Amino acid sequence: MPESGVSRAQQIRTTDTAPQGAPLPGRAATAARRTGLLVTLVLGGLTALPPLSMDMYLPALPAVTDSLHAPAATVQLTLTACLTGMALGQVVVGPMSDRWGRRRPLLLGMAVYVLATALCIFAPSAGLLIAFRLIQGLAGAAGIVIARAVVRDMYDGVAMARFFSTLMLISGVAPVIAPVIGGQVLRLTDWRGIFAVLTGVGLLLTFVVWKWLGETLPPAERHTGGIGDALRTMRALLADRVFTGYMIAGSLAFAALFAYVSASPFVIQEIYGASPQTFSLLFGINSVGLITVGQINGKLLVGRVSLDKALTFGLVVIVAAATALLLMTSGVFGDVGLVPVAAGLFVLMSAMGLAMPNTNAQALMRTKHAAGSASALLGTSQFLIGAIASPLVGIAGEETAVPMAVVQLVCAAGALACFLGLCRPWQRPSAI
Repeated sequence: MPESGVSRAQQIRTTDTAPQGAPLPGRAATAARRTGLLVTLVLGGLTALPPLSMDMYLPALPAVTDSLHAPAATVQLTLTACLTGMALGQVVVGPMSDRWGRRRPLLLGMAVYVLATALCIFAPSAGLLIAFRLIQGLAGAAGIVIARAVVRDMYDGVAMARFFSTLMLISGVAPVIAPVIGGQVLRLTDWRGIFAVLTGVGLLLTFVVWKWLGETLPPAERHTGGIGDALRTMRALLADRVFTGYMIAGSLAFAALFAYVSASPFVIQEIYGASPQTFSLLFGINSVGLITVGQINGKLLVGRVSLDKALTFGLVVIVAAATALLLMTSGVFGDVGLVPVAAGLFVLMSAMGLAMPNTNAQALMRTKHAAGSASALLGTSQFLIGAIASPLVGIAGEETAVPMAVVQLVCAAGALACFLGLCRPWQRPSAI
């Protein structure tokens, strides 16, 4: 069985808080570094699973439409169902992890995820595929919410902000390679083979969690109340204007990102005539931009520039990129072709590397004693708003990219307005 997660958390906290000039003994320091690396990889895998589940499937959306004889809007609901499941699942799993610890709810969720993903392989209709994807999302929510809660258990302040950027690097590899893998799987088999690969990934990750991720929330720090206590905790979090501002701003930024995720297979392949492999390449390039900016945020900006300033700059860039995309896709500049549109999407996606980790870090910084519930609220808000944005991008059919750009601009402008209106960073001295 894995060693105690409490001792792991203590080891990592010790290395984070040890004063300079008083290093740990050599053997203890080496063990702590190895433990920190191992936990980082496991948490990175958990946060990578949702984008892997979504993005690996993207090149297959047109093929699913043909195979199941369903309209594009209906097939896009398979994305919406998965997102909705991830949103609702976090509301349940977050408080569960505050009460029973992180490990048991996580293992249960991973087991159900594997089963639901396997059922997707055999879905005979779009309706059943939507249902299985909903269950897949409900179960997969455990990895998302508990990974964030574990980070809050172990880190604080600058260290937490940097760790979120590190997680973005690891989880960002998933959207880089997922469409490429999906495109290659489609060369060998049909879209059902993608879910077979995801089932294998889920099994592997479940084993890794069981083997190496210990408990990080000691029994003495767990909440003993029931559903009523969890609801009161969430209500108190939502009553915090600044927390709510970060939550909504991050969620709207995520919705702008997911508008791209949901619409890009049709925009790039159907409107601009690119192949699945070209789409996968462009998607990977955009993900590299997001990862790179995320690492610049974590390695260079955190500790030197306040998170609020970095977040403001990121949101302004997203608004500018969405505005440019709307002008291009609506024909203001004529028929601009794929390259300028791809460039605009690259800028928008890259700026997410400043928006996403900083909103999460700033919100969780205010929730030391309810990390699971706070993480659940952050994730639920993100995925619910993303699920709403998903079908809107196809509301005008498959012949225009204007709805995608409109949704992105509205969400980006809303994120900036909520951040400035609710968080009011100029009224608060930045902690980091």
